[in-house]
Amino acid sequence: MNEKPSKERIREILTAKQYEVTQENGTEPAFDNEYWDNKKEGIYVDIVSGEPLFSSTDKYDSGTGWPSYSRPLIEDNIVTKKESGFIGRIEVRSKQGKSHLGHVFNDGPPSTGERFCMNSAALRFIPKDDLEQEGYSQFKGLFEDKKSK
Repeated sequence: MNEKPSKERIREILTAKQYEVTQENGTEPAFDNEYWDNKKEGIYVDIVSGEPLFSSTDKYDSGTGWPSYSRPLIEDNIVTKKESGFIGRIEVRSKQGKSHLGHVFNDGPPSTGERFCMNSAALRFIPKDDLEQEGYSQFKGLFEDKKSK
């Protein structure tokens, strides 16, 4: 987990769409991707490296047709940079996997003002009930607190 596999291994483990998005800076279609309307509790990790990126606790319906989050789960796991050719557009990549994830905009909810608009093809969803067996038990508390309220 958290290390980028070789190019050969990446080609073996990813679908053509996942490869295009993560390795060639592609974008999947709005409203026609796996997680845009996923309402289950859990976390989203980099499809390539497995590094934890976002949580369902910060996911919201932005109306754009892509999964959107108000903040990253672990800020150090993402890298942002201004995208050349697009004025004001900021690309989001995973730090270890170096995967293209999507973009961040400043029209998000009041809590942060940011909208991390991601490609489902760059993510793998880990349901809250699978966190421990998948090696992400440190995030179980995000969802246990909600149950007791």
